[in-house]
Amino acid sequence: MDIATVVGLLAGIALIVISIMIAPGSSFSAFIDYPSLMVVVGGAIAATMICFPLKSFLSLAFVVKNVFFNRQESIPQLIEQIVELAEVARREGLLALEGKLEEVENPFIVLGIQMAVDGTSAEVIEAIMQTEIEAVATRHSDGKAIVDQLGRFAPAFGMIGTLMGLIIMLGNMEDPSSIGAGMAVALVTTLYGAIFSNLFFLPFAEKLGFINKQEILAMEIILRGIMAIQAGDNPRVIEQKLNTFIPPKLRAGAQEEAA
Repeated sequence: MDIATVVGLLAGIALIVISIMIAPGSSFSAFIDYPSLMVVVGGAIAATMICFPLKSFLSLAFVVKNVFFNRQESIPQLIEQIVELAEVARREGLLALEGKLEEVENPFIVLGIQMAVDGTSAEVIEAIMQTEIEAVATRHSDGKAIVDQLGRFAPAFGMIGTLMGLIIMLGNMEDPSSIGAGMAVALVTTLYGAIFSNLFFLPFAEKLGFINKQEILAMEIILRGIMAIQAGDNPRVIEQKLNTFIPPKLRAGAQEEAA
């Protein structure tokens, strides 16, 4: 589970709830309005559904799950694994890598090594793996776009709900005592829109974007590593090449651990 997501979400909710509870003269029940919730959440979902095919929209639950449950590849460990495969290939030949595939968990590494062992040309290997990277990036982009749209529509429907509340309130001007309560309910809808957009949808979209960058980086490293192994490069040269993808601190840490 992604601890940063959970902690950030709980902290944001807690701060809002505590602020309401300790504010002088405030009542927690005044911030609960189910029609407002229906307008904001339901409206944002309905508008987003219009923007995408139904099949893509129905994948929203799986997309959001990645915000909380994502296993990010350790780049230094990934490089270390590729270098170990390069050492086997240099010592025993490319065909020896076939016996190592059962020990490899990353399916993208397996794909590249299998093609190299089968004698596939470097150009074909690079083209196939690059296409796979682009396909993954496209899928991630589509999922992020759905959450982004929810974040854009939520404040708009908050404003729509507020306008609806004001119209209802102005239609009952005969009772001046109800104006204050009506205005409060109308403003709650705007509050809901702002909270759902800035605490849920937009942060989720940014986290999905970060996860996508990390996964694409790992796949780029694997691609470069496989191409270097297929070309018969020295394992130390391969390590130096792949280390350029990570910050100097991580490189130093990986080198100390290897030593």
